[in-house]
Amino acid sequence: QVRLVESGGGTVQAGGSLRLSCVASGRTFSRGAMGWFRQAPGKEREFVATITWSGGTTFYADSVKGRFTISRDTAKDTAFLQMNSLKSEDTAVYYCAAGQMAYRAPQSYDYWGQGTQVTVSS
Repeated sequence: QVRLVESGGGTVQAGGSLRLSCVASGRTFSRGAMGWFRQAPGKEREFVATITWSGGTTFYADSVKGRFTISRDTAKDTAFLQMNSLKSEDTAVYYCAAGQMAYRAPQSYDYWGQGTQVTVSS
């Protein structure tokens, strides 16, 4: 079993920045992909970004490309999501996920964190 714990959420003004962290514990997971998803009230969970085990390949949703950066520290089993130039539409609960492949579909991920709230005020 893999446990994922997110942190770093909060409230920020539009144009500001936040950095989310996701720490994995339990079964060794250093060779899996890690992804970030988000869910706003009344909407379905949507893909934000994902990164391969090596960190050499990343994918982003078009809505965050150029503003968000995903990275990971495999030695610490930690993934990060640096969010810059935040907009009100980025407001959502952000979830970290772990799986075998760096795909966009949430069904591709086996483990999920509890989520962290990000609120962007305009």
